[in-house]
Amino acid sequence: MSDCLDLSPARMRQALGRYATGVTVVTAAGAQGPIGMTVNSFASVSLDPPLVLWSLRRASLLHAEFIARPAFAVHVLGASHRHLARAFAQTAEDRYAGLDWYPGHDGLPVFDDCVARFECATRQVLDAGDHAILIGQVLRLHLYDDEAGALVFCNGAFSTHGGMPV
Repeated sequence: MSDCLDLSPARMRQALGRYATGVTVVTAAGAQGPIGMTVNSFASVSLDPPLVLWSLRRASLLHAEFIARPAFAVHVLGASHRHLARAFAQTAEDRYAGLDWYPGHDGLPVFDDCVARFECATRQVLDAGDHAILIGQVLRLHLYDDEAGALVFCNGAFSTHGGMPV
């Protein structure tokens, strides 16, 4: 058994990495064009009203852009969508290059290539340590068929909902 008093960021990351999370891509209409990033800190807050949250590291290059936006879209990825997760995990200048996206309602950059999509109005931004928590009210919900199952992230790797590496 390892030391239970080691709460260093590296140790916390290692321990939290053992918890499987879903994989999403969050997008918004930025001041200079579409912005987006891969996010695994997504959760439901309330069903009535429909609220969701995701967290954003303050050190992220997109922090100021996202918290200034009035809306965002959360794309829940399936096992067949690793290409989207990888594209938006990069620090590339144009993460949208070569991807099939379009401006949806209110100009939000959206993908149909996902399992579900939540289009949200930003309702609250909370300070939480080295992250900001963005709470959004779901205005539109899109469900798509995906028989391959959910894309999850655990122990530093993508897996399917059944736990097999993809």
